Order: sequence, then structure tokens, then C-alpha cells
Amino acid sequence: MWFEVGHRTSRVMSTTLSGQHLEAIARTRVYTEVVKQLQEKLISKLKPGDLLPSERALVQTFGVSRGSIRDAIRSLEAIGLLEPRQGVGTVVCDPAKSLAANPLAAALIDNRQTVLELLEVRNMLEPPIAGRAAAHATPDELAELEAILSRQEEKIRQHELAVDEDSEFHYCLALAADNSVVLKIIDVLMDLLRETRERTLQADGRQQKSLAGHHQILAALKQGDAAAAELAMRRHLAEVERIVLNQL
Repeated sequence: MWFEVGHRTSRVMSTTLSGQHLEAIARTRVYTEVVKQLQEKLISKLKPGDLLPSERALVQTFGVSRGSIRDAIRSLEAIGLLEPRQGVGTVVCDPAKSLAANPLAAALIDNRQTVLELLEVRNMLEPPIAGRAAAHATPDELAELEAILSRQEEKIRQHELAVDEDSEFHYCLALAADNSVVLKIIDVLMDLLRETRERTLQADGRQQKSLAGHHQILAALKQGDAAAAELAMRRHLAEVERIVLNQL
């Protein structure tokens, strides 16, 4: 019996969790796979009130470090699938109630690796783009960016998700950078980011912080200050990353 992890194949090391088989995993994408396997068993096989095996037993089961097991357990606690009880141990909770109460966290954990990689790509590309836009933006492009922020602010005031405006702002920055290749790359990036944006913009305070970051970037563009625009974008992305990682 074999278990596929990424492009590597490793022999299964079988054990049981309340009578159910679990599979040891390779070190590639360890955290993601541990969470995935545990979550599947908690939802499909275990009952609310069942005790999770000890960390030592899970380390032996999965063939990974104690730290990876602890991280996975903490993530499942965060979405309400597990609950630590003093003097008892870690108890399985009702999956229907847990995931209904926090669908955002559950979705982000499922997509953790993709989210982290997208954040990394944004940090590589968008600060230099903002700096270049400060040097090349036309009055019409600055006016369009201002209009986008007005629409974004109005949606937030109406307690609506400003997903389109958030994306438009970053796309228009790429337009202002006046580089056709950059524009094509950002076009693809915006498509990849859309689902993540829809989820993360629901986090408390996320929309307001996004709008504030956009205003700071636009202020630097209006001054034609490339260094300030790049710095403002880095700060904006750092704030986005902080909020996303808190959700993860």
C-alpha cells in the first residue's frame, strides 16, 4: 500500500485512531497533510466526545515531528474541531457546529500552502510595481485610483465586501507602471487571489485596514515618490499578511 505526497511516494505506516487506520506521511507539506488526514478522520469517523490519542501516539502514527503534530492540533482547535480539556485531554467536537461557526478558518487551513505562496509572490512583485507606478502614473490614472478608493470606501460603509475594488486598485497600479509584461502577470495574480480575497476580507477590520493601506500608496503616487510608494505597499502587504496568518 502506498501514499502519494506531492511528487514523492512513501510506504504507509499504518496504525489506528479509535479503530480507524491513519497513514504516515512524507515530510513534504507535512503540516498540510497532517491537518488534512486528522480533519478527515475527525469529521467522518470519530464522534463528539471521543478523545484524541496522545501527541506521542500521533507522532508515531504520522512519522513527523512533535511540533508538526502540535501545530496541526492547534489549527483544528482554532476551527472548533478539537477542544483541550484540563485533566481529560483533547476532545473531539461536533464537526457540523464547529465548521458552520467558522467556515473561513476551515477554508484557509485547507488552502494554507497556496495562501502562503501567494503572499510571497505579492511581496516579490507589488512593491516594485508601486514604485514604478509613482514615476509613470498619469493624471487620469491617479484619478481612476482615487475613484476606485471612493467606491471601496462606500461599500465598506454599507457593510459590503469590496472585493472588486480591492482587486481593481492593484490592477490599476500595474497599468500605471506602464509595462505590458507586468500587467499580464498581475492579471493572472488577481485571478488567483480572488477566492482568498473573498475569504480574508471577511476578517474583522480587514477591509478598513486594506482601504487605509491603499490611501497611503495613492498619497505616495500623487507625490511622485517611488521610494515612499514602494514602502507603503510593503507595509500594506505586511498588514494583509498579519491578518491572513492570524486566520491560518
